[in-house]
Amino acid sequence: MADIREIADFSAPELDIFARLRDSQLANWECAEQGVFIAESPKVIARALQSGYEPISFLMERRHVENQAKPLLERCPEVPVFTAEEPVLAQMTGFHLTRGMLCAMKRRTLPEVEQVCANARRVAVLERVMNPTNVGAIFRSAAALGMDAVLLTPECSDPLYRRSTRVSMGTVFQVPWTYLPEGSWTEKLHALGFRTAAMALRANSVRLNDPRLLAEPRLAIALGTEGDGLADGSIEDCDYTVCIPMAHGVDSLNVAAASAVAFYQLGRVQE
Repeated sequence: MADIREIADFSAPELDIFARLRDSQLANWECAEQGVFIAESPKVIARALQSGYEPISFLMERRHVENQAKPLLERCPEVPVFTAEEPVLAQMTGFHLTRGMLCAMKRRTLPEVEQVCANARRVAVLERVMNPTNVGAIFRSAAALGMDAVLLTPECSDPLYRRSTRVSMGTVFQVPWTYLPEGSWTEKLHALGFRTAAMALRANSVRLNDPRLLAEPRLAIALGTEGDGLADGSIEDCDYTVCIPMAHGVDSLNVAAASAVAFYQLGRVQE
């Protein structure tokens, strides 16, 4: 039976995790060895649980306890469930809860790049992608369109930030990912047997449907930060520079939109 606790005191310290700590603070929260993140909405929470993440506590509208939250709570009977009516939760958290439900979960130690890439044939590389909405959207495209893993440079927004997990629809828990170490990520991937493709507008860019790209047995597809794109040095170190053919004088797409197009075309591997 679920451990239901009606919220009576907004200042209760066990509610700090939902109401008074930012994502960056949660990521370094000393009360959990690897930090904490917040999953929002039943689908995102379910995918996190399915991937083995450990819940700490739930926060939800009272009406959800016996309907959409019930299957989740049955899986976690010992986990505290803080409840109140929606206006109370909105007042406490400062925003409307998506689907009326949050779950605080423990982070896990991230795997090494070698582990993430061990059996991968197609990986996405994100370089300095700082918008959590874009990071979440890229993960959703990566999951749907054939990427085996996602690698991020240290400057990227955290995939476990609340907005990223929500926009990804929980696919950040399904696609293997980790951060790249400081230094040349192209050198790292070349050492692991990947050829690298930089998504960039250059005079020597090949078209996205170039047959050489599909023929590569292991390919890393790199996308850069919003606006500026990939660093010049990264582009120069890649084996290919790749562009998406455009029409009507449009010169580029948002990085999340470009990722979907690139992953759809390059996620297939010629046998």
